[in-house]
Amino acid sequence: MPGSMQGLHLIVYDIETARAALVDRGVEVSEVFHDEGGIFHHAGNEGQVTGPDPEHRDYSSFASFSDPDGNGWVLQEVKTRAPGR
Repeated sequence: MPGSMQGLHLIVYDIETARAALVDRGVEVSEVFHDEGGIFHHAGNEGQVTGPDPEHRDYSSFASFSDPDGNGWVLQEVKTRAPGR
């Protein structure tokens, strides 16, 4: 959609709870996923593995959705922020 943004991140403490809250409100949210190569999230679906990060590392579990204006959002789970952030 013209004027929409992609790759906007929302940092959440509990990805499963945040996803469920959005789904309960009628938002179409992807399943939780992690990156096959580690903590880096790539655009598109390449390298995505269904389910949260197996080691439950911070910055490693994601879910995505689009808002009614066509903006693309990524939920990212962070329980303890990395130093300097």
